[in-house]
Amino acid sequence: MQTAIILPRRATFGSAGYDFYAPFGFTLEPGEDIKFPTGIRIELDSNKFLACFPRSGLGFKYKLQLANSTGIIDSDYFFAANEGNIHVKLCNNGNKRVKINKGDAFMQGIILPFFRVGDDDTNDVRTGGFGSTNR
Repeated sequence: MQTAIILPRRATFGSAGYDFYAPFGFTLEPGEDIKFPTGIRIELDSNKFLACFPRSGLGFKYKLQLANSTGIIDSDYFFAANEGNIHVKLCNNGNKRVKINKGDAFMQGIILPFFRVGDDDTNDVRTGGFGSTNR
């Protein structure tokens, strides 16, 4: 059953990050983790990427972290075999139970430019999702 997905948005005019909202509720006990699709795709210019971080309040209060520290969504991920759906793995590295309700902001994404060096001759094309460019 599909549920309505809340699109990422900035909380204030000065916010750099777009808040991502939980597509369903879940609870993480200390030491537990959860991986899930956000239901969100992003099409980016070829010179930009999306950097994903946990919401700072969740990190400070509960030590809730992304499993890969910082999520990097490349511009060509939109066309990946998984249809470009951004997945996230959250880890509760604290000593308190963390409850995230459906619709709670849990992560923020910041769109950033990147630069290529002059002798970059990479022509490979992405064929999959997580870890696919290292196979």
